[in-house]
Amino acid sequence: MSILICGSIAYDNIMVFQGRFKDHILPEQIHILNVAFLVPQLRREFGGCAGNIAYNLKMLGGDPLIMATVGSDAAPYVSRLDSLGISRKCVREVPEALTAQAFITTDLDDNQITAFHPGAMNHSHLNNVTSSLGTKLGIVAPDGREGMLQHARELAALNIPFVFDPGQGLPMFSGEELLDFIAKATYVAVNDYEGKLLEERTGRSLIELSTLVEALIVTRGAAGSTIHALGQQFDIPCVTASEVVDPTGCGDAYRAGLLYGIATGRDWKTTGQLASLMGALKISSRGGQNHVADRAAITSAYRKHFGTEL
Repeated sequence: MSILICGSIAYDNIMVFQGRFKDHILPEQIHILNVAFLVPQLRREFGGCAGNIAYNLKMLGGDPLIMATVGSDAAPYVSRLDSLGISRKCVREVPEALTAQAFITTDLDDNQITAFHPGAMNHSHLNNVTSSLGTKLGIVAPDGREGMLQHARELAALNIPFVFDPGQGLPMFSGEELLDFIAKATYVAVNDYEGKLLEERTGRSLIELSTLVEALIVTRGAAGSTIHALGQQFDIPCVTASEVVDPTGCGDAYRAGLLYGIATGRDWKTTGQLASLMGALKISSRGGQNHVADRAAITSAYRKHFGTEL
């Protein structure tokens, strides 16, 4: 069964400054800030929520179908999708735009200064969810504002269950719009910060919101995650990673496990544990798509950590 992943495809340009921002930014001169940082280390990673989720879902043996917009510079990413065997029939090129890009500068204290150019992502509404895609499950992940609104409407109109995953796009929406998303969605997934913001914007607690969907999932990093479903609360422990290197894309890896568990009919405890494991596998490498595992390795790791078969 193909799983439709509506979200962003982006390049992450990551630079490392061999110093500390605090030594170069004068608090009393912040109103006339003008600084430059020499960054001898630079790497470009494949990223974006849709790209990251699809990458992890493919490792699990799933069939991801990305719906996203890219720019005229997308050739390397398109070639990567082809090499991974991930369909790009719903990836649309917007010739007059560049692919979405993040420019992240990190100092020796792991402080970050980030600039994000949405580029082609702002044209995500040019893509439409139709019955001809044959998908039975979807996710609306961070993307262009109009695209997120439209894809949620289209999925709901086709009675296709989907996960609403607002992520860093949550501040773009009013409380009323967020409630409308939730009313249309089957599942909601947020991290703990987004969960608090969701409560603030909607005026409702997460427990109240969980009654509007089949499941509401809250991730808490090293503290694990909580799944509110079936009138119960499932507390999922964090899987201890072999090495903690980079959290970039861990939430997307978790969501891939979540989607796979839902698509294959796993119970919520198993689904949550698989999602947690996927996050742990990702955190041990840099970037959102550099960790490598196949289904056999994932199954073995699941057995090792949880003592049961996947």
